[in-house]
Amino acid sequence: MESSYTAQTPDEFIAELKKRLSQNPGCGVSHYNLGTAFVAKGRLIEAEAEFLQAVECSPSLAEAYVQLGGLAMNKGDLDGCLEWNEKASRARPLFAVPFGNIGFVHMQRGELDKAEKSLRRAIKIDPKYVQAMATLGNCLFMKGELEAAEFHSTKALEVEPMFGPAMNTLALVAMERGDFAKAKELLARARETGFEPHPDMVREIEAALAK
Repeated sequence: MESSYTAQTPDEFIAELKKRLSQNPGCGVSHYNLGTAFVAKGRLIEAEAEFLQAVECSPSLAEAYVQLGGLAMNKGDLDGCLEWNEKASRARPLFAVPFGNIGFVHMQRGELDKAEKSLRRAIKIDPKYVQAMATLGNCLFMKGELEAAEFHSTKALEVEPMFGPAMNTLALVAMERGDFAKAKELLARARETGFEPHPDMVREIEAALAK
């Protein structure tokens, strides 16, 4: 988006954007930038209003639809998240992020075939889209395809070696194969990235190793 701002603090940045919008209220990019500034400040209601203005002014601004999808997800609204990301994908068909988000929503709903299709499309558009790669690995694990889950989780770590969710999926694969020592090691590595595994998973590993 725009990079010609001289403001140094978030509040100055917001003030400068508001000034620009007072002079040019139809600038979708400025509305989008103001929305992202509000998100950074935790002012989500104001952020949502700005993103809605952004897509009204610039209907092809896919990033704003994605942000609206993120706000919907934050409220637990999976339908809203899916709808906004589908609009983003139509506005910009070669933008990988909405397809990754669509895949995540389908996975949350248990619609694993739909999830896999969207995630594979995201990765085809952007082969280094680590979030989509890791989510695909998780999706394939849920489908019982352990080798494919391992493959895509490992590929995600080749792109971003400190990506905890991919390590977590590899730990799940190891557990399914009965290798609880390896699973424990992978979870320890995941924790180093700031990722916190599910307590039930930790307990299962510890119980298996204590036998």
